[in-house]
Amino acid sequence: MELGKSKEDYLKAIFILQLELGTVHSVNVAEYLGVSKASVSVAMKQLRSKDYIMMDDGCGLHLSPKGKLLASQVYERYNFFTKLLSQMGVPIEIAKKDACSIEHVISTESYEKLKCTFN
Repeated sequence: MELGKSKEDYLKAIFILQLELGTVHSVNVAEYLGVSKASVSVAMKQLRSKDYIMMDDGCGLHLSPKGKLLASQVYERYNFFTKLLSQMGVPIEIAKKDACSIEHVISTESYEKLKCTFN
């Protein structure tokens, strides 16, 4: 994709947490990803500078339209590969871990072909 695994994982985490919680703060992202608040702070600064996220006055994190689009694409790929691998008999925890890796490296062309074949 375009930002690299780490930053895409941050965007995906914000996306998922917004679905679950509504308002998302850095501490939520740190807990969800199992990283330090300092790591989240650095990543959020980088994502803000590239216009993927915005912060409101209450320090809530919001995906920009560009950030939401990328996060939703990463999340869609993650769900697809988790489901596909688990249907093939891969234990769910391994399927989730592998899906998290595959979602970042597969080309759009290959993903679209797989999606057409297995959906």
